[in-house]
Amino acid sequence: MKKWLIRISCLVLAVALVACGNTTNNSSSKPADPHADHKTEEKKAESQTHVEWSTTIHKPKSSGEINIKVKEHSGKAVPEFKVNHEKLLHLIIVSEDLSYFDHVHPEYKGSGEFTIQTQVPKAGKYKLIADYIPKDGAQTTQTYTFTAQGDVNKEAIQPDPKLVKVVDGKEISLQISPEPQVNQQTMLTFQIKDATNKQGITDLQPYLGAVGHVVILSEDTEEYLHVHPMDEKSTGPEAKFHTKFPKSGIYKIWGQFQRDGKVFTVPFVVKVL
Repeated sequence: MKKWLIRISCLVLAVALVACGNTTNNSSSKPADPHADHKTEEKKAESQTHVEWSTTIHKPKSSGEINIKVKEHSGKAVPEFKVNHEKLLHLIIVSEDLSYFDHVHPEYKGSGEFTIQTQVPKAGKYKLIADYIPKDGAQTTQTYTFTAQGDVNKEAIQPDPKLVKVVDGKEISLQISPEPQVNQQTMLTFQIKDATNKQGITDLQPYLGAVGHVVILSEDTEEYLHVHPMDEKSTGPEAKFHTKFPKSGIYKIWGQFQRDGKVFTVPFVVKVL
């Protein structure tokens, strides 16, 4: 009898150990990607809308219209947009060689449609980048390329040997820390002085709700970064921006600021390792 009790006890113990072993294996399985849902939502947001583009700009120095219709993939117009830095849509216009840059804000006509009258300075290809946020969606960028007819004269793009420029009587220097490398948090610090007396300018006015804005494009115009300042209420002489460069190569950086009611743009070209 004692032998049977011992055998039964051993059998119960073995079953319990197997059950515990199975529980341990389940709990030690690889955890789910904590960013998986976020990535899914990003992809969903990116696919929610598209833009139907048209333009009557066919040659340089001749005014024409850019028309932007933001639609859902069903074909229905996107009815409402979130205000993003004081505007419903930001439009970047840049030449293929990055020598020309403009940051404008088309007029909203309703039913997802924006238009603007503008012109470009020379013949060649131009890239349009629409930056907007649908009311129930995420920040979205859509692009389009058109050509202004004529003899094309491309300008070579080379990194600036010194990151100091003078624009509209202001001396602007750019410090990048640490040295720009791919996928590394990088601080862009703009120092803005009076070009004559070298005194720091402390009366910058808000531009689109902040001390300044920075747009960055890769040499092939495929990588687009729209960067906002760390301290939006700063009035100078410093303006700091955090960013990451997604791949190595040459990039052009445009900083935009406002003083005395006038926006000034300063460009820099850098190489990312």
